[in-house]
Amino acid sequence: MADTSFDLIVLGGGPGGYVAAIRAAQLGMKTAVVEREHLGGICLNWGCIPTKALLRSSEINHLLHTLDAYGFAADNIRFDLGKIVKRSRAVANQLSGGVKHLLRKNKVTVFDGHGKLAGKGKLAVTKDGKPVADLSAKHIILATGARARVLPGIEPDGKLVWTYREAMVPDSMPKRLVVIGSGAIGAEFASFYLNLGAEVTLVEVLDRILPVEDAEISAFVQKAFQKQGMKILTGAKVQGLRKNGAEVTAVIEAGGKVQEIVADRIISAVGIVGNVEDIGLEGTGVKVDRTHVVVDEFCRTGEPGVYAIGDLTGPPWLAHKASHEGVLCVEAIAGRNDVHPMDTGNIPGCTYCRPQVASVGLTEEAAKKAGHEVKVGRFPFIGNGKAIAMGEPEGMIKTVFDAKTGELLGAHMAGPEVTEMIQGYTIAKTMETTEAELMETVFPHPTISEAMHEAVLDAYGRVIHI
Repeated sequence: MADTSFDLIVLGGGPGGYVAAIRAAQLGMKTAVVEREHLGGICLNWGCIPTKALLRSSEINHLLHTLDAYGFAADNIRFDLGKIVKRSRAVANQLSGGVKHLLRKNKVTVFDGHGKLAGKGKLAVTKDGKPVADLSAKHIILATGARARVLPGIEPDGKLVWTYREAMVPDSMPKRLVVIGSGAIGAEFASFYLNLGAEVTLVEVLDRILPVEDAEISAFVQKAFQKQGMKILTGAKVQGLRKNGAEVTAVIEAGGKVQEIVADRIISAVGIVGNVEDIGLEGTGVKVDRTHVVVDEFCRTGEPGVYAIGDLTGPPWLAHKASHEGVLCVEAIAGRNDVHPMDTGNIPGCTYCRPQVASVGLTEEAAKKAGHEVKVGRFPFIGNGKAIAMGEPEGMIKTVFDAKTGELLGAHMAGPEVTEMIQGYTIAKTMETTEAELMETVFPHPTISEAMHEAVLDAYGRVIHI
């Protein structure tokens, strides 16, 4: 029989949970992971990774339809939706298998089943309602993640009304699609289906799409989406849905007017709720606030020996935040004296639509509200040689500095591969870099990253190429 006593048990094998388990094993802890579905969690299996595989396919479809600009020609361009989905699932399966290998390599014991707190230092594991194991550990990390939020009147049915799961494995290509919610998930699916030829309407209840981004970036992306043919409704509320055979009608109120949009499919992307149910929180000191577990700076809950990380806790709800929390939490448990609380202002956010969006730190508006006097720099990709050579001149970079100290407060980007470039600004923020170091940094030529340098220079009246 497998061992049931451990130094640390992690409930959930997603990007927070499995990373926490591996780091614990590296620090000499006898560690177990309890996972009820797939190792890698939503991110590797139904989120971050497979959606990027889908978006890569839609990007290729877009490029194939713009071949003439690059001196090529092709006839009868078409795609096989089944193969696109199959490739996406294969990528997810490969990475999930990779997580299994890493846990085995680090001698982490994995239990397949549903875990539930069962008293101080105890966790009961069941599978299909039957007992699997009763585990014990001095430390238990909750990493159960989150799921799609469901709003009354637009409940997903898996057929006409999809969540992200159904949207990732379509059995047919919808000709008309309504996406409700324009955060990262909604924007990415809207972009994916638009670039495969669907008529897409993106609906947002707030006054602009990508509402967590800087207002200028949101406006830039909205204009780009509309240029591509997407219909966008902001300040709009879905009053309800009517299903009729193979169609569904969305009743939408916007600007005091009600309109009806007929679609083949609806995607609901209106946020997430934490998986706090049926994990044994009742009778413990764990506090839950609006479906998310409350933790301190070292991921400790109100129950001694119980911790929580990732999407189960507060925003931002990002895989890389979960992984960092997992490491931070475990190292604090191990008693390391060099563990620093995470500064959420230094966590980059990325959206992989076309154009891509990436940001870190404060928006211009947030910086001003926080009392900063700011200097703002901007640089459009039309002034960047590499972007023009690539045929991707649509993009911009915006930087926000404290006018008195030169501290980089925030950076915001839209355009090709900005999700790869944002880390440069993230490192700068983490190291508390000022404008002086950034302006003196030599950027390679020709690269798109030169636009990052120019956006800094522009904030101080020294921009060269525009």
